[in-house]
Amino acid sequence: MLTVRGINRSFGERRALQDVSFDVRPGRLTGFLGANGAGKTTTMRIILGVLAAHGGEVSWNGEPLTAQRRRRFGYMPEERGLYPKMKVAEQIEWLGRLHGLSRRRARDNTAELLDALGLTERADDTVEQLSLGNQQRVQVAAALVHEPEMLILDEPFSGLDPLAVEVVLGVLRKRARSGVPVLFSSHQLALVEQLCDDLVIIAGGRIAATGSRDELRERYGPNRFELVVDQDAGWLRDHPGVRVVDVDGPRAVFDLDRKGTEIEQEVLRAAMSRGAVRSFRPIVPSLDTIFKEVVR
Repeated sequence: MLTVRGINRSFGERRALQDVSFDVRPGRLTGFLGANGAGKTTTMRIILGVLAAHGGEVSWNGEPLTAQRRRRFGYMPEERGLYPKMKVAEQIEWLGRLHGLSRRRARDNTAELLDALGLTERADDTVEQLSLGNQQRVQVAAALVHEPEMLILDEPFSGLDPLAVEVVLGVLRKRARSGVPVLFSSHQLALVEQLCDDLVIIAGGRIAATGSRDELRERYGPNRFELVVDQDAGWLRDHPGVRVVDVDGPRAVFDLDRKGTEIEQEVLRAAMSRGAVRSFRPIVPSLDTIFKEVVR
């Protein structure tokens, strides 16, 4: 497990990170979210040893993270770092060799990744001949070829069409199922919501929220419900503890002023006393809703 505790970093007079702490657990996909300039890339670079922290500690399985251990990490930067005139397969295999793989192991891993990412037919093309989306797939392969123990990916889905996103997701899920912790940043909140097991939200250089998707929905989402009855649901406006968001005839959306089954049952009983209840359900907040609530 990767553990980040109390990380601080400044650039001159500007405090970029302040007491940043979170975990990336084995076999879990952790989304790292924040607006531009929030501190995501700076945090990733500190984890990788590219930048030094001005306080705090990064550890791996309870021990300080060393340069030797970092060599076993896979990293994909937001800015493409490929050699444009080098052939795709040749480049990925070469990167595997740089990480200490044998020639045969590097070649086999390259072939497997190109197949999984739908790039086999482009193996002998140079990188500059590829579309931006295919270059992004090659970048993913470059981060994975040496069988990393940890994956850190900065905007891995940038420039990918929906089909390519599904391909890359499949590859990342397979790595996570093998026990590899995966940390990645993305601005595509709907995609992160679909993919992630855990979330870390950073705002202004501070961690605003961490937890699983369900934990964050419970903690930060509004206590909102939908009720559908046979008659007009306008009576809810006068029910204690209820704040109506919208009423459209028999359908009402409303917030409860406290959480718990007691008040939910009160509203349900009141509705049933007036006639048939077609539907009564909580409205699960989207990640976009939670993100706005946390960072505002």
